[in-house]
Amino acid sequence: MIGRRLSHYAVEEALGKGGMGEVYRARDTRLDRSVALKVLPSEFTGDEDRKRRFLQEARAASAVTHPAIAQVYDVDEADGVAFIVMELVEGKTVRALLQGRELDLLGSLAVAIQVGEGLAKAHEAGIVHRDLKPENVMVTPDGHAKILDFGLAKLFEPSGSPGGDDLSHMETIARTQAGMVVGTLRYMSPEQARGLEVDPRSDLFSLGVVIYEMVTGQLPFSGKTPLDTLHAIAFEESRAVTQVRPNLPPSLQRVLTRCLRKRPQDRYADARELLKDLRSVEREVETGISTPVSISDRLLQAWRGLQQRVPTAHWAWVLGGAGVLALALYLVVAREATSTLFWLGVAGLFVWRRFRNRRLRLMRRFASRARKLPEVRLVAYEGSRLTVVVDKAMARTHLRINTLAEQLNASMFFGDPFTVSVRDTTNPEETRGLFSSSGVLYVRKDVLEAEV
Repeated sequence: MIGRRLSHYAVEEALGKGGMGEVYRARDTRLDRSVALKVLPSEFTGDEDRKRRFLQEARAASAVTHPAIAQVYDVDEADGVAFIVMELVEGKTVRALLQGRELDLLGSLAVAIQVGEGLAKAHEAGIVHRDLKPENVMVTPDGHAKILDFGLAKLFEPSGSPGGDDLSHMETIARTQAGMVVGTLRYMSPEQARGLEVDPRSDLFSLGVVIYEMVTGQLPFSGKTPLDTLHAIAFEESRAVTQVRPNLPPSLQRVLTRCLRKRPQDRYADARELLKDLRSVEREVETGISTPVSISDRLLQAWRGLQQRVPTAHWAWVLGGAGVLALALYLVVAREATSTLFWLGVAGLFVWRRFRNRRLRLMRRFASRARKLPEVRLVAYEGSRLTVVVDKAMARTHLRINTLAEQLNASMFFGDPFTVSVRDTTNPEETRGLFSSSGVLYVRKDVLEAEV
């Protein structure tokens, strides 16, 4: 491509390569200026309808102008090659700054605020970025942050419906090698990762992930495989930044907690609201004066801390039994009637039996719901680990099983959470082992007949 001419753009140098195409430095021969030219993959030009929609959305994005957004100059096609012409931004990406450990807390907040301002402008124009990540934020030598790749954004249509091919696209992602897709996948919002409709609040979630990584050097959600990452994004809570780095202000954790809510309606309503809180955190860091934590936030943090520190199921029963015994001794000392003590004991045994069997009841409920999926062959458990054997583990199956797992753990109050493993590659010996174990909760009829 170097040395080639596309329309009136002379390609001079390769700048980078990603999943959405290759980027080159080029010369606009008409205006005599350097530009960034992004050559799109062939799939954007192979489907005429998709190409038409892409060109339309890219041209809409070019109408958004803001100092924090790299301007889209043009989008065109020449010699069968579709390309976007963008402002050439000199500097380093946030990814490069993170790798070089060049971002401190104030620098991270400054970048976050500038990116938030750019998102606010784009959202007001009806544009959602959909791919906000450290690689797509450039910081110039004078400290100005610019969001790249708005030409690849989706035109936000408030009354529109989700794209019909989104879920199949996620299945393709799930089957691709992790190193090729996880970098982008880790910054998706839950609704985007699940193939649902996205709106500006999806970008706020992604910005929350980027801020989290800038201030801690770690990602809030990650997994060994794309499907593990999907599960973490959709269902798991992130570790508090104040636990990763105790010197960070609690006010920043409150901001990130709201950004990273699973449901869009629980996040900030818009980027302007987020910017107000980010600027408050920035003032707090600059002055060293902390803002008071509201009572509701304190209660919420205390409850989450209690949930993380509850004893295991074994110790819960021990403590509960000790409480019942202490009450019984008190009644004996107080010379209460024998009948009262008897009925108290009966009630205590009943309650103990219900709680002792609660985990098994929850697992059976999980199995009864999982069996409704036609691809599920067998459900078994060992301790707190549930194994679901399926015919073919597609992304759709993983998402449904993980949703059931989330509902299962949400029904628990104490004890270790359940973990669920979805498998489709068991050999006959493993299947027989699961089938003959005492922890079988469900076996599909044809599997049962084959084993008998």
